[in-house]
Amino acid sequence: MIKLSSIIIARDEETNIRRCIESQLGCIDEIVVLVDSRTIDKTFEIATSFKKVKCEQIKWMGYSGTKQYAAALTSNDWIFWIDADEVITTGLSDELNDFKNSNPAFEAYSVPRIANFLGKWIKHSGWYPGRITRLFNKNIVNFSAKDVHEGLITTGSVGRFNNDLQHYTDPNIKHYFEKFNYYTTLAAEELYKKGKNFNITDIIIRPLSIFIKMYILKMGFLDGIQGFILALFSSAYVFVKYCKLWELKNNIDTKE
Repeated sequence: MIKLSSIIIARDEETNIRRCIESQLGCIDEIVVLVDSRTIDKTFEIATSFKKVKCEQIKWMGYSGTKQYAAALTSNDWIFWIDADEVITTGLSDELNDFKNSNPAFEAYSVPRIANFLGKWIKHSGWYPGRITRLFNKNIVNFSAKDVHEGLITTGSVGRFNNDLQHYTDPNIKHYFEKFNYYTTLAAEELYKKGKNFNITDIIIRPLSIFIKMYILKMGFLDGIQGFILALFSSAYVFVKYCKLWELKNNIDTKE
């Protein structure tokens, strides 16, 4: 029988971490939680209250580096990577338990992910099913070295699970914009490192294209007011990301 470990990295996640861990208790054999040392809330205390959890406070090493370190702490070959604001549904838990009694045909498996944005499950807007590779054999698969939107590097085909992983991405607008500045900076820096050139169309055409794609082509209008807000915020994200690339290309002082 296969045993599963999970890895979670967290900073100031006291509102999410308990729900995340509890969703794993019926299917995950070992839970590794790394809490960013900059955390100022009760994330560490909540995580350590679970017997199945192996928890450690660490100095931040970037998304990829921290997750690689978390994987190195696991006792099992197969790892489910999950974020603190995500939840394994009952159906997905059942699939994982079935997997534990199987002979895996793939080195990694993807799951459909559904996001809760401003209190609504987003079923259109190009966000669903939002498949993401999360279960993997650590002896074969590694994390990419990207600064933002890091993922898993696989060498072969990826298997597929059918049940959702729930993502409580943004409970309110304040939370969205608390992440907004940080992630747009990381994204711009990644473009800069890749030698991406800035063009005025990046801040005119790209944001407009994102809005049209999400709200009209991907039927975001069916997600109600949240679908409109999401498309608008996503276009603003692209606009700001490329504005920050322009700053970097023109050596403008971006220090606070």
